[in-house]
Amino acid sequence: MTLFLATLITGILLLAFGTHFLWHGMRSAKIVQAFPRSQTAAYILLGSAAVWFLFKVTQLGPADFGQYKNLLFILFSVVAVGSFIFVPDFLAVRGLAALILLIAGVLLDVSYMQYGSALFLKASVYISIVIALILGANPYKLRDFFEWLYKKEVRP
Repeated sequence: MTLFLATLITGILLLAFGTHFLWHGMRSAKIVQAFPRSQTAAYILLGSAAVWFLFKVTQLGPADFGQYKNLLFILFSVVAVGSFIFVPDFLAVRGLAALILLIAGVLLDVSYMQYGSALFLKASVYISIVIALILGANPYKLRDFFEWLYKKEVRP
């Protein structure tokens, strides 16, 4: 992936989400407010994040705990399956946070040793990393944000 393609895809995705909230506003309130506890979203987001992370575990080299990658694969597989069973609350938010962190790794790899306009991409990626860490640790904050967002129809 090139820096241009990474910036373009990131911009298009952010523009798509922004225009959705701008145009649909209150009409999408019920769907958006149901997202943090949605089981379907949890299976999709956390499932894909777990598969991606487990793939990354299989690619570990000798310098990165490579001799323990089978043990790590089993351990993280049990954690992923166990999270669906024992911690089902706000699992969609945690899955979204995990996906954001994995995507951030790809975007930072692409923009490594690039200067100029890549600094804007790096800054937005680091902001998304901070947001993902906050949401991963406190997933109810997204629910609170959606409640605040849809409390009034028009915001200044």
